Amino acid sequence: MTSGEEPPRTQERNTDGCSAIIRDGVAAAWPICLGYAPIGLAFGVLAQKAGLTPAEIGLMSLLVFAGSAQFIAVSMLSGGAAALPIILTTFTINLRHLLMSSSLAVHLKCLNAGWLTLYAYGVTDESFALNMTRFREKTWDWRRALALNHTANLAWIASTVLGGYGGLFIPAGAFGIDYALPAMFICLLVLQIRGGLYVAVALIAGLLAVAFSMLIPGNAYIVAATAAAATFGVFLKEWKGRASENGGVL
Repeated sequence: MTSGEEPPRTQERNTDGCSAIIRDGVAAAWPICLGYAPIGLAFGVLAQKAGLTPAEIGLMSLLVFAGSAQFIAVSMLSGGAAALPIILTTFTINLRHLLMSSSLAVHLKCLNAGWLTLYAYGVTDESFALNMTRFREKTWDWRRALALNHTANLAWIASTVLGGYGGLFIPAGAFGIDYALPAMFICLLVLQIRGGLYVAVALIAGLLAVAFSMLIPGNAYIVAATAAAATFGVFLKEWKGRASENGGVL
């Protein structure tokens, strides 16, 4: 064995470690995949009825990978909207990724631009919620989070393409598909609640979203409500921290 060769045992350990990372990521992603299946089928059905082919549906899921934006884009396509309004609308909807990315940045400081780009591509509401929950565990790292992201990505692409092929046979509202998306978001919210502060922020975000929807056109009210509730949560957390330091008296 020359000095440049790696001992077989070390190679085996590296292979086992890589397998364990992928296995952990895939295992953690299965709840997302289960949620994506009916939603992806529903999107595929709607996209097929809007005139997209299964290949176009798969390409859209690959390039965009954002369920809410894809649903709205297909709806606008069905209504005859031009390209620029669709782009601006989906861009506005996905502005929430700025908030998610700023939270994830704390756990991804060690990554270079290439890995960060690959990771950023796979960030969705669902993968963000699960990874943020898992990052509190010592065994979870960016490699497992990356495996989770792209397992969910493959599940989304496959389900949307399958829905495109079955669009002629699956009604859009069948099997409770129209309820799958809000049900999944409710589950993800429950996973994030770890105390009274989180409950307060969630309630404020919901109330503000309802109020802002009556004042702000389009879907920008979602971003506005999220930013306002998160800001309130930060100030409330700091206020509680100062109160604790001063013995409960400010």
